[in-house]
Amino acid sequence: MARKIGSRYTAHQILGRGSAGTVWLGEGPEGPVAIKLLREDLASDQELVGRFVQERTALLGLEHPNVVSVRDLVVDGNDLALVMDLVRGTDLRTRLDRERRLAPEAAVAIAADVAEGLAAAHAAGVVHRDVKPENVLLDMQGPLGPGGSHRALLTDFGIAKLIDSPRRTRATKIIGTPDYLAPEIVEGLPPRAAVDIYALATLLYELLAGFTPFGGGHPGAVLRRHVTETVVPLPGIPEELWQLLVQCLAKAPASRLRASELAARLREQLPTLRGMPPLDVDEPDAEPEEAAETPDAGEPQTPVRARRGAVPLVPGAKTDSNRDTHTSMRVPAPDELAGGARGTARAPRAAGAPRPGSARHRAATRRRRLIMAGAAVALAAAAGTGAWLATSGEDAAPAQDTKNTAPASP
Repeated sequence: MARKIGSRYTAHQILGRGSAGTVWLGEGPEGPVAIKLLREDLASDQELVGRFVQERTALLGLEHPNVVSVRDLVVDGNDLALVMDLVRGTDLRTRLDRERRLAPEAAVAIAADVAEGLAAAHAAGVVHRDVKPENVLLDMQGPLGPGGSHRALLTDFGIAKLIDSPRRTRATKIIGTPDYLAPEIVEGLPPRAAVDIYALATLLYELLAGFTPFGGGHPGAVLRRHVTETVVPLPGIPEELWQLLVQCLAKAPASRLRASELAARLREQLPTLRGMPPLDVDEPDAEPEEAAETPDAGEPQTPVRARRGAVPLVPGAKTDSNRDTHTSMRVPAPDELAGGARGTARAPRAAGAPRPGSARHRAATRRRRLIMAGAAVALAAAAGTGAWLATSGEDAAPAQDTKNTAPASP
């Protein structure tokens, strides 16, 4: 059913839904457009509406071939909407869901496109703050690029910043998707351009491997890994490309490349990647979330393993199909980030060894205790038998050699 958006636009049909709002196929004075209509509760927030208007100039001035341009911002009664260019194609998440991982040449070409879009945004003083596959659109009507890739355009500029008002999030909340959050955001620092570089490097890792470097399990565990863990190497890619990933996934923001530098370095890698097939790597097992134990049985049931990547932000909630976010999460305390006694950070351990505190670890501990208890019973029985034999021998005749007489167990 069509609906009017302001005085100039008409929304005809829904293209997609996310946690921040609904995207409609619309019509404006200059032809078809995409209209992102924010949720009603956001539209009724006067502080957010004020921020929305303040961002108008910056968002409308952002023009680049790898950025989905914002044509207009509409504030009309309960309607709060961004009017954007309509891209004929799909989003990168849909392609990943279909193919799982891309050939390195195509993956790097897409990442280079996004980096160039970020370079233009950063030059204009705009930080995206939510770079992820859902926010990368692929233009299916344009010419093919390296590795058969479609031109990539970054969308949803400004949404995270609009939602992230001080009154909404305060100092103990963060905005974003756990898999792609830079460590400095997790630690409560203000987001700068370097957070987009970290998120883009995470995205490129995912395009190559089929999973994100720190994803999987409870959101708190994912956030902690960003701060405490190092990225696991990907076998089979050129060393220079790997070093680019490592540098852009650095914990220190100042160690990462700028967007323009990253774009140029990625373009330089394309000739060396020509014809290379997708990587043959196994997705790592996520840590067991929990294991339901049967009261009558001594062993826990098979632990439930979460898929690396898709992470619900609200405990107990189903993962959003497109992992759209802008949901507030609590900033972990310093002792939690350090993997304290009640933390879930994955400590280094031998290959195949269970994580301390996991279901496998508890089961192994229980088995060891049962074995030790059994051994203690057997030892006690043996000691008791020896004492009985010694006593029986004493009753029959005087002991000839006291060295073979075992003392009674205490």
